Amino acid sequence: MIENGVYGERIRRIAEIHGIEHHAVDHAWLDAIDFERVEAELSAGLYTHVAAVHHETTTGRLNDVRRLATLCETHGAALLLDTVSSFGAEDIPFDAPALTACAVTANKCLHGIPGLCFVIARRAALAAAAEPPRSLYLHLPLWLEKQEAQTTPFTPAVNGFLALRQALVELHAQGGWQARRARYRELAAQVRDALGGLGVAPLLEAGESSCALTAYRLPDGFSYDRVHDGLKRWGFVIYAGQGSLVAEMFRISTMGDITRYDMERLMAAMETVFRR
Repeated sequence: MIENGVYGERIRRIAEIHGIEHHAVDHAWLDAIDFERVEAELSAGLYTHVAAVHHETTTGRLNDVRRLATLCETHGAALLLDTVSSFGAEDIPFDAPALTACAVTANKCLHGIPGLCFVIARRAALAAAAEPPRSLYLHLPLWLEKQEAQTTPFTPAVNGFLALRQALVELHAQGGWQARRARYRELAAQVRDALGGLGVAPLLEAGESSCALTAYRLPDGFSYDRVHDGLKRWGFVIYAGQGSLVAEMFRISTMGDITRYDMERLMAAMETVFRR
């Protein structure tokens, strides 16, 4: 598995809990994937699968999963992606033969409600799933079997399904993931330009962040609590940094059905909080 944030490390922890033989190509949280290291590992021919996070929200980094898929194809490894925070708004290489499964959630970029997740997987991969199953509820071949019978193996979250159905209708009507990405990028650029004018620098270089979330460095003299509480007084809630970055950064997401009025209020809030 590829690690450059909390969620890549979480994949490793899952493998540890289930007793799956694994190796982590770990990076510092601010680093992009080192593809030379990844290729060196894959060249040994020891790996059946590579697991990675597409949008690593620890820092807002969008990992280059298309390049990763190409490496996996070259070396005969199946690629498993966490696309929880990218599906519906970023380019996912579904045309890459190595891409075998994606984990997705209904909220985030799809604008559904929390409580529903799903997996998009190749049928060949499900046919070769672990036996005996490692989990009852999360055994994906069982879900496929029941899906083909137009039912579910367990009581479904009906409200979640209905909300997701409507969210997908709206996504299609708005122009699909490409239009959503363009909208998110427009909103993120507004935030970045406004914060830049107030002396607040982004954590990552231009072009490295996802369209949905950007991390920023806390300016000298500002604590996270001061920024959080100041924006919350206007009705906006931001994300703290995680781990060793907790005192260095904050994160703002421009994900969701955000209006022009919302953005005008956010601009005013940031001006109030960061004005010296």
